[in-house]
Amino acid sequence: MDHTPTQADPHAEIRAEVAKLCARFAGEYWRKLDATRAYPTAFVTALTEAGYLSVLIPEEYGGSGLGLSAAAAILETIQSEGCNGAACHAQMYIMGAILRHGSEAQKRAYLPLIASGALRLQAFGVTEPTSGTDTTALRTFARREGDEYVVNGQKVWTSRAEHSDLMLLLARTTPRDQVTKKTEGLSVFIVDMREVLGNGLTVRPIRTMMNHNSCEVFFDNMRIPAANLVGALDRGFRVILDGMNAERLLIAAECVGDAKWFTAKSAAYANERKVFGRPIGQNQGVQFPIARAYAQMRAAELMVREGCRKFEAGEPCGPEANMAKMLAAEASWAAAEAAVQTHGGFGFAEEYDVERKFRETRLYQVAPISTNLILSYLAEHVLGLPRSY
Repeated sequence: MDHTPTQADPHAEIRAEVAKLCARFAGEYWRKLDATRAYPTAFVTALTEAGYLSVLIPEEYGGSGLGLSAAAAILETIQSEGCNGAACHAQMYIMGAILRHGSEAQKRAYLPLIASGALRLQAFGVTEPTSGTDTTALRTFARREGDEYVVNGQKVWTSRAEHSDLMLLLARTTPRDQVTKKTEGLSVFIVDMREVLGNGLTVRPIRTMMNHNSCEVFFDNMRIPAANLVGALDRGFRVILDGMNAERLLIAAECVGDAKWFTAKSAAYANERKVFGRPIGQNQGVQFPIARAYAQMRAAELMVREGCRKFEAGEPCGPEANMAKMLAAEASWAAAEAAVQTHGGFGFAEEYDVERKFRETRLYQVAPISTNLILSYLAEHVLGLPRSY
């Protein structure tokens, strides 16, 4: 099935090379990892060595210096080839916080090592059990003591914390009742988890319906250097927002890739499977859900491109990033539903990989932000409707 855009694809060569890499990690590889809830170390290592996880890092720091659209192409291709980029996608969208707001000393200390693979930046410590998506209500507090900050609190759904060397952490540095706006008083820090694990930092895995390596993390008088503050003190909310727009666009690209994978599987099976003496794909009841999901995917694909274009141009892209994430997540879920229905009982069999990808793509209706909150955002900030929360 040809998904080639009508206009020339500037990242066609990257997509082709990523597809070749993914061919080395077929369904059996992912099924074994899924059974044992193991981290895809070999896959992440291969991506790192090929330079795909450092595409956003400028050349002067050892990366490729490409734009967000290149990163989106990489992650989309990973998903469309049946692999799973969730094991390493955070490194791409977290990167923006350091690139845009980090000091020169921080960039030189961390970026070359991240680019080479010597350090992994995979953990994003934002969500908390009591605050959820209400980021400004978080309770983790970082208190300044001389040349250090002492951190106490808890985070949840901090994926890949067990497999990351660095964490980007959002913590309150001024009490909420002492700031004018609730978005003030928050700061971002780089945490070298190798130095504090077991010494103020505890990581506890959370078992979920998919192999996503999610964790909760606890900070008990964890000490980090004051020099690890990213951007201005008490202005971390803006730092995080920059990263969140990139996060939404990249995950939207992954969902587009998932939708392409499901649609290709559905179409192939519908052509091959014969019941009552003819291919099941000849029936409109089978055709229509697949075709509708495909149309949804192509529309979402265009919104991802527009969001990436604006992001790379330095233009405000909040609406586009949020719409891309919502539309792409809905497209991938529609394609997943169609794939299960098309395959019938075989859709639940591990060997077809549909059920694994079905579980994986369901996550994006909820994370990294739920569809309902995206709709609330669009209603208030785009349509000018009263704030609902």
